[in-house]
Amino acid sequence: MRILIIHQNFPGQFRHVARCLLGQPGVEVLAIGRDTAPGLAGVPLLRYKPHRPVSDTLHPYLRPFEDGVLHGQQVLRLLLDLKRKGYRPDIILAHPGWGETLYAKDAFPAARLIHFCEFYYHAHGADANFDPEFPLDLDGAARIRTRNALHLLNLEHCDQGIAPTRWQLDLHPEAYRHKLIQLHEGIDTRALQPNPLATLQLPNGTVLRAGMPVLTYVARNLEPYRGFHTFMRALPSILREHPDCQVVVIGGDDVSYGGRPNDAENWRSKLLRENPIDLTRVHFLGKVPYATYRQALQVSAVHTYLTYPFVLSWSLLEAMACGCLIVASDTAPVREAIHHGENGVLVDFFEPQALAEAVLDALNNPARHQEKRKQARRTAEGYDIEVGNGRYLKLMGVSRG
Repeated sequence: MRILIIHQNFPGQFRHVARCLLGQPGVEVLAIGRDTAPGLAGVPLLRYKPHRPVSDTLHPYLRPFEDGVLHGQQVLRLLLDLKRKGYRPDIILAHPGWGETLYAKDAFPAARLIHFCEFYYHAHGADANFDPEFPLDLDGAARIRTRNALHLLNLEHCDQGIAPTRWQLDLHPEAYRHKLIQLHEGIDTRALQPNPLATLQLPNGTVLRAGMPVLTYVARNLEPYRGFHTFMRALPSILREHPDCQVVVIGGDDVSYGGRPNDAENWRSKLLRENPIDLTRVHFLGKVPYATYRQALQVSAVHTYLTYPFVLSWSLLEAMACGCLIVASDTAPVREAIHHGENGVLVDFFEPQALAEAVLDALNNPARHQEKRKQARRTAEGYDIEVGNGRYLKLMGVSRG
């Protein structure tokens, strides 16, 4: 069986299943990704780059669509070259969000096209216009409606779609939901486990140990979409009421979602200015190696995860796998993983004081919350990569070797 995996940042969400496929007898794996994709050892990767940038003269609403067309055209050129050489995939597994598979069926109409349907945008009821601090205007709503043109085409021409959470699946139009199944790619719960002997050395030389009152926050970038503003507004109260607490913050100063602040270089600078805190107790580590990230989760006494209704982060599930006590926002799709009072604590996204009180209760009463940590680990085991890989293989008709 020939399986072609397409992802502009390959391997992306397909890291675990691609590794798994490499070990299956009779399966040949090939990948296509951007010239900037990291790649994956053992998987041949064909790289591409759109032949030109999006036109500056195009209507702003249409620029994301033209970008998708440019990606799709360049991938089509690769596919046609493969076809001329006699290559025929049985399955194309792809993330279509950048337009790469727009014309895949024109090259290989007989291939089964499976799309990773991560998100379908809405002007109301999901991430956009969720936060009253950043209201959505009519221009923004119109942009979102137009942006979905690419996603509608992706839904139309795929044979099967995958969404990692039920909430993300249900965002898609009802007319196409019969094509979609819920399937999370999984996390490595063997590499991510509780470690009562874990330590984390900070840049200033301080060593944090499991069992100490350590509060952690993790995001790819520190920004409102992941509740960074709520977290920062809760910190002064937490630090004042718990003088021994140390805070570890992991994440960059770029923007993954939404926009930059108008009056500061980045959200960290802006929120530090608005919420003065003791930087000898709050440690901004930036983007860190995976081993450092894991150590931070393993020494954590309380881990905060806040998000708009948006894509569920791996970091939440990975923190649960490490047995963290989770204090999270009461938002979708967090509620699918965290059940209040059972395997974590849910708080109002918009209430910094509620967040502070929940964190302080957890720091001051660790024994009371011990069972929640154990249940979080058990929940995470249900998201193990072996579960995800097994479901992927079944979906593709691959017998596990």
